[in-house]
Amino acid sequence: MNKKLILFLYFLLLVSIANAQSFKFAFVSDTHIGNQTAAEDLRRTVKDINANDELKFVVITGDITEFGADAELALAKQILDSLNKKWYIIPGNHDANWSESGSNTFRRVFGAETFAFNHGGYLFTGASSGPNMRMGPGQVPRENIVWLDSVLKSTPAQTPVVYLNHYPQDSAQNNWYNVIDRLKKKNVQLILCGHGHQNHQYTFDGIPGVMGRSNLRAKDSIGGYNIVTFDNNTAYFEERKPIIKANKPWAKVALMQRAFDKDTARYYRPSYAVNQKLTRVKPVWTYQDQSDIGSGMAIHKNAIILTDTKGLIYALNKDNGKRLWSYATQGKIYSTPAVSGNYVVAGSSDQNVYCLSAITGKLVWKAPAEKAIVASPVIKDNVVFIGASDGHFRAIYLNNGKLKWDYNEVKGFVVTKPLIYKNIIYFGCWANDFYALDVNSGKLIWKWNNGSGNRMFSPAACYPVAANGRVFIVAPDRYMTAFDASTGRVIWRKQDPKLRVRESMGISADSSLIYVKTMDGNLLGISPVADSMQVAWKSTLQLPYELCPSAIVEDQGVVFVPTHSGIVYGVDRNSGQTLWKYKVSNCLVNTVLPLNSKVYVSTTDGAVACLGKQ
Repeated sequence: MNKKLILFLYFLLLVSIANAQSFKFAFVSDTHIGNQTAAEDLRRTVKDINANDELKFVVITGDITEFGADAELALAKQILDSLNKKWYIIPGNHDANWSESGSNTFRRVFGAETFAFNHGGYLFTGASSGPNMRMGPGQVPRENIVWLDSVLKSTPAQTPVVYLNHYPQDSAQNNWYNVIDRLKKKNVQLILCGHGHQNHQYTFDGIPGVMGRSNLRAKDSIGGYNIVTFDNNTAYFEERKPIIKANKPWAKVALMQRAFDKDTARYYRPSYAVNQKLTRVKPVWTYQDQSDIGSGMAIHKNAIILTDTKGLIYALNKDNGKRLWSYATQGKIYSTPAVSGNYVVAGSSDQNVYCLSAITGKLVWKAPAEKAIVASPVIKDNVVFIGASDGHFRAIYLNNGKLKWDYNEVKGFVVTKPLIYKNIIYFGCWANDFYALDVNSGKLIWKWNNGSGNRMFSPAACYPVAANGRVFIVAPDRYMTAFDASTGRVIWRKQDPKLRVRESMGISADSSLIYVKTMDGNLLGISPVADSMQVAWKSTLQLPYELCPSAIVEDQGVVFVPTHSGIVYGVDRNSGQTLWKYKVSNCLVNTVLPLNSKVYVSTTDGAVACLGKQ
């Protein structure tokens, strides 16, 4: 027999033997440390897993914490370190969306936000899911997709692959198809996920999928997890409840190579046909970052300046999108840069505020904080104002980086871009508080609390606006609130089930309207002078269910509306009619930057576009 054929058959035999290996592992998800019973529930699970010598390893598919807090992550790590077998972990939306560290603590505590390992002939690979620091559908970070490319590239074609993510791999995650299409080029056999808190079987584009239950007890007296057995080309799932010590078989999945190239089924993909309609704009140039972009942009002469989650502050030529310069920090950045003169300022989750030359990108100064900075700065009269995650809100001299004043009594971390109005600076935080400080001294003028015990209802992510002696905010509790700007007296506060406002808001160029976007896809203008939440203007624009928190901007009679589906809309200020719409990607649109006859748009998966008139 031909020697090459013998070697080939031997290789096939090894693959077959590897695939036939039987093993068990623990599948844990949605531990939500920070929840009232979460720590006890997880300790029970860890003890139960440790007592089972049959289990070879543990996978944990996201929402490790309730609020992404550093203390919650530390406690989760402490409990999981008690496991007596190898364990692999990825973050979920709760770990990323409300992360005071800008998702850096997860990487620091657990070593990475992705994993890839081989066991029993299978490649197990997991990626993060986001959305990092932004409310919206899930999203695998751009840098994780780049990482997954490298993993799959080095994986032999016949190796069976099990992919893990926090989200179901469907339209619940904006860029699910970017991952699915890559997996289908390999021998993917199973997808494991969490997020839904219940055991459930799926099919994702022809790939079997299994959602695992939350480890929380919820309304039960005991939490639980799943034991998965790979045996004879089949995955068996059993729900396991510690203390009761009984397994409940509930699902089995055939593990096999699938002929995706012969699959004639039609699976949903986002359509870009919208770009063929209302074609008043077209892309002048486009740019693709290899990391996420979770912030807006600034302009300096011939450059637009951006930040990304690789930790870069960088400039692109506004006319052709070519990179002019970049500066690397040591942490992910979610801070929209601010420009004044020839200086550009942004905060980084590496715990520093950076001031660079807007011309060269060279460092001018950096000012330290005690924790990550995920908020955006504003600059007024050569002073930089910015909040941080360390309970401080600082005023820093632009010319030298020296501290002017420091308000150190912020209860939660700050993510917003503050508002300066009549010598008062306003901002919210993730502790249900909203602050008004004297812009010159940093002295507290007034503070307001929404009275909720749920931090996720905080007025933290919206950019406040002001007009007619009033300051306006919207929040995830679906309330809109109008304050007396000087005293903090609540003039009106309204939650209307027919007008489900969220964080996305803005102000008209003439300050006669406060723009809000509802979860039901309406664009409204609220009166800044009425004694109640009075709709004074309504656009004909009708979006589907909408969560994008990015600010609404008006320029030259056009209202620019961002969405979580990658589409930006241009709406006529006077008539409320939609002038044009353009889909840049399928991920959330950051606050846009209009400039003369163009508008600069970025999305959270790192896509950047300059749109000009058709």
